[in-house]
Amino acid sequence: MTMLGVLGGSGVYDIAGLVNAHWRKVTSPFGETSDEFLFGTLAGLEVVFVPRHGRGHRHSPSSINYRANIDALKRAGVTDLLSVSACGSLREDLPPGHFVIIDQFVDRTVTREKSFFGEGLVAHVSMAHPTCDRLGRMLHECATGTSIPIRRGGTYLAMEGPQFSSLAESRLYRAWGCDVIGMTNMPEARLAREAEICFLTIAMVTDFDCWHPDHAHVQVADVIRVLTENAENAKRLVRRFAPRLKEERPTPCPCGCDRALDSALITAPEARAANMLAKLDAVAGRVLGR
Repeated sequence: MTMLGVLGGSGVYDIAGLVNAHWRKVTSPFGETSDEFLFGTLAGLEVVFVPRHGRGHRHSPSSINYRANIDALKRAGVTDLLSVSACGSLREDLPPGHFVIIDQFVDRTVTREKSFFGEGLVAHVSMAHPTCDRLGRMLHECATGTSIPIRRGGTYLAMEGPQFSSLAESRLYRAWGCDVIGMTNMPEARLAREAEICFLTIAMVTDFDCWHPDHAHVQVADVIRVLTENAENAKRLVRRFAPRLKEERPTPCPCGCDRALDSALITAPEARAANMLAKLDAVAGRVLGR
């Protein structure tokens, strides 16, 4: 069964239009999720929404329990996951209000748990193509004909935060060829890959990063206005995307997202730790036979 998950970032704390909407706690062996999950249906498609920072924006980017969120989404039955994220722009041609369908990441986070696997059960998944091209194509087509300015393809620089970049860092990231900068999509993309969930980031530009000469003159009110407009556009895009996904969800995924663990497990079966097998019953249950 196809189920759409939506991770909402700054400004996106719910999904309008859900039928039979209800909040419910989903437990995970990896700890507490950011909040309860909002369940409902859109155009007949089962949808689960997670406010990444919690309702009221209680969690900073570094304190979010990313493993619990992704594990719980897998337990809930999510097959396809959209990560809706506010970000800063590193390019002149990506001004505030633009959306970018991300297909690559540069990870500069340093304090976060980045894998479900570890001592007792080791695995290495490929991150060469960290997002689902099928979802990217479908989402871009859904945006066609709307007023939402959107670009397909871009590199997201994930920084630790919670402070913003220094001017030297911002210039460096531009020199690396990165397009946008944010604080939350790593390790989300890594963990979704390990959980064999098709994953896509929709990066919503709120302002230019500090490399831009106009950055120092941006008023908080301007950022809030763009954040609000972006959030409404993101919700509108999800409402257009849901019926399309319901109609066109191939199995297996042609990009191989739902088979990412096929050759990833390194630890021999007889050496696998029982406690790790129990914790990974959802994330890796398909390849572990659980």
